[in-house]
Amino acid sequence: MTPDTYTMTVPSPIGALVLGSDGEALTSLLLPSPERATLRDSRDVPPVLVDAGAQLAEYFAGERKAFELRTKLAGTAFQRAVWAELARIPYGTAITYGELARRMGRPTGYRAVGQANGRNPVPIVVPCHRVVASDGIGGYGGGIDAKRVLLGVEGWAAPRSR
Repeated sequence: MTPDTYTMTVPSPIGALVLGSDGEALTSLLLPSPERATLRDSRDVPPVLVDAGAQLAEYFAGERKAFELRTKLAGTAFQRAVWAELARIPYGTAITYGELARRMGRPTGYRAVGQANGRNPVPIVVPCHRVVASDGIGGYGGGIDAKRVLLGVEGWAAPRSR
């Protein structure tokens, strides 16, 4: 987070989420991590963060299937294209990294789309948790248990990894 970033922490079933904003748009969502130092909430929290917190609470309560937030996502053109494709994955469904690569027109590029998926600055809002490995659940920046919770919120039962 940069010094001109506003932050707000919100509770969730997977732990405290730290939301970041430039004052106009949601720019980051940090998943719980024992390695991350605790960030202080900004004194003046912009409306976009208040709205993001409310929408996340609705999502975790099963009352929201799509987020309606202004986002500003920093990344390469390829990363932004992957994140746009992630946003098209319907609530309650999951696809494999291979399928995501095929949708991107790069059928052999599952590793590249997987790396871009992992660099998503606003997980949950841009649903990178909806991408799974062909032989199990795959990885997740917030941990496998968090990914299972997120998929479970959406009614998708992730298979146990072998």
